[in-house]
Amino acid sequence: MNYELLTSVMRRLAIEAGDAIMDIYQTNDFVVNVKSDNSPVTAADEAADQLISAGLRAAFPDVALITEEQSASHSARADVFLIVDPLDGTKEFIHRRGDFTVNIAYVEHGVPTRGIVYAPAKGRLFYTLANGQSVEEIGVFDKNQAAPTQTIRVSQADNTALMVVASKSHRDPETDAYIEKYAVKDMKSAGSSLKFCLIATGEADLYPRLGRTMEWDTAAGHAVLSGAGGTVVRFDDLTPLRYGKTGYENPFFIAHGDDVELKEH
Repeated sequence: MNYELLTSVMRRLAIEAGDAIMDIYQTNDFVVNVKSDNSPVTAADEAADQLISAGLRAAFPDVALITEEQSASHSARADVFLIVDPLDGTKEFIHRRGDFTVNIAYVEHGVPTRGIVYAPAKGRLFYTLANGQSVEEIGVFDKNQAAPTQTIRVSQADNTALMVVASKSHRDPETDAYIEKYAVKDMKSAGSSLKFCLIATGEADLYPRLGRTMEWDTAAGHAVLSGAGGTVVRFDDLTPLRYGKTGYENPFFIAHGDDVELKEH
């Protein structure tokens, strides 16, 4: 893979998709439909999916492509693939809370090695460079010309005063009970894959997820976090979270920064 080209294409497509999403977000009304798994979908999901899919297939025709909105057609598994959630946080989008993201990742042999997370309503853009290092781009996002970037790095955790980030839309008693095992300084709520990025920038230390997620929900954020020195492990045995699983469904997991002393469940 030409990682320079990959970074450029993922960045451009994420910004283009973000523009399409915001055009719909800023309208007075939009239709919300329900998919077969009872999750919501809007015209923004579909427009972003079509745009990103077409762009990735044109640039990388020989690389398998997995997207949330076309998941029913993904029968064959591949060792190397691109994986897309064109609008992660549809509930945040519907309720106009702004915590939704565009997510594109590249997975190699079970590991998301490159990725981009763009939060258009928040004006935040995170991605891995060709060398795998994660950055946040600062400034006006031009799809054809990158603005200045700053390298991001997880913070060194103080296990007596952890900053925890958890889901806005998917909190549950099991997650709260697990968080109570830690000495928590403060908690943040965030939607979508932004939670991974908050750990990547050092704004949080720990994100436990004891609920259903799919690989397209997490791959891009996982790649950004890894490129900033963070880790994502399975909740059950604390082994690295892997990708390309049958059905693309994740087990429960824990994302964390440096030196977090993980508790047994």
